[in-house]
Amino acid sequence: MKKSVFILLFTVIFVACKSSENKASEAQLATLTDSASLVEQSIVLGAERIDEYLHLLEEKSIALVVNQTSTIGQTHLVDTLSSLGVNIVKVFAPEHGFRGDHSAGAIISNGKDPKTGLPVVSLYGKNKKPTAAMLADVDVVIFDIQDVGVRFYTYISTMHYVMEACAEQNKKVLVLDRPNPNGFYVDGPILEPAYKSFIGMHPIPTVHGLTIGELAGMINGEHWLKGNVQCDVTVIACQNYSHDSMYQLPIKPSPNLPNMNSVYLYPYLGMFEGTNVSIGRGTAEPFQIVGRPGYESDFAFTPVSIPGVSDHPKYENKVCTGFKVNDVANGDLFSNPRMKLDWLLLFYQSNEASTGPFFKSFFYKLAGNKTLREQIERGMSEDDIRASWQEDLSKYKEMRKKYLLYP
Repeated sequence: MKKSVFILLFTVIFVACKSSENKASEAQLATLTDSASLVEQSIVLGAERIDEYLHLLEEKSIALVVNQTSTIGQTHLVDTLSSLGVNIVKVFAPEHGFRGDHSAGAIISNGKDPKTGLPVVSLYGKNKKPTAAMLADVDVVIFDIQDVGVRFYTYISTMHYVMEACAEQNKKVLVLDRPNPNGFYVDGPILEPAYKSFIGMHPIPTVHGLTIGELAGMINGEHWLKGNVQCDVTVIACQNYSHDSMYQLPIKPSPNLPNMNSVYLYPYLGMFEGTNVSIGRGTAEPFQIVGRPGYESDFAFTPVSIPGVSDHPKYENKVCTGFKVNDVANGDLFSNPRMKLDWLLLFYQSNEASTGPFFKSFFYKLAGNKTLREQIERGMSEDDIRASWQEDLSKYKEMRKKYLLYP
């Protein structure tokens, strides 16, 4: 992590922070990401390398697993491929929908895309895995969705089920790779099999350090598909990308990750979803603020329902007090990349009986084990908790090397 990209990035963050008293403003983040543009401007996305995969689609019936991030420049992949004569027969929609306009957990219904007339088949409702009937008229499934590199972000679970279904039905999968904005570090507890769910399907750490293309290789190579089936998958890799590249997402990946600040904070603020603390769903700063009613603080926010973004968020219409999380603006995240626990420990230690139980059962799925909750309840320090992950993380990092497509 000490390569030139990070030196440049940290320097810019430090200068920006001095000028605005360590507040994570949009202006700072714009400066931060603009400074990385010299690094990222040469990155060529998998989807952009049309000459590398167009021949695989000739005289084939194609289905696409895509959402609002699946673009080449300003043009959606569906429109680009259609203009090239590719025979697209349907679109599969993941969580948040084909156009990314559904809030977290909202059921996605089958329908028809009004722009193209293509049938849209939900993979976030009754069926999270394509059925044999859904794939009957398909030869190749293209997966092209921007991920954020966190185990409980569900697009990678959708990819798993697509690969599994295609392996069972002898269909080819084409993954158009995209950079991982949190791909510059690996950290967090490894998911244990007993806690497998749609928000965590693989024995990988919270921050897994893989692109979707690399993860597809790991899923196949480690035989994680049901019945040890193997998927015929081809990954169109990015060019000029490394895991030290700081990649500015051109389109928000989901409704509650509206900017790079939220993307960088998501790995550890996401753990609060399994507690009695709000992370700002229903406000203008989701995954950038933390609080709950009655907490002693001068900073306050009130979650409200926002259609398509946050339907009936935690503490709807109630005043919450807490903090803005400034780990991006003050440079802490980049100077020492890690899965932080300090905010989680702070709110647990200050929890009062009147506020109700701190942990919800959902926390086990987010953590991928029951150990983390027990460690927090025993009063273990952040350093001691993190130390308990290291042996498993070392084994994972060694396995990860086999599947890396980028330095």
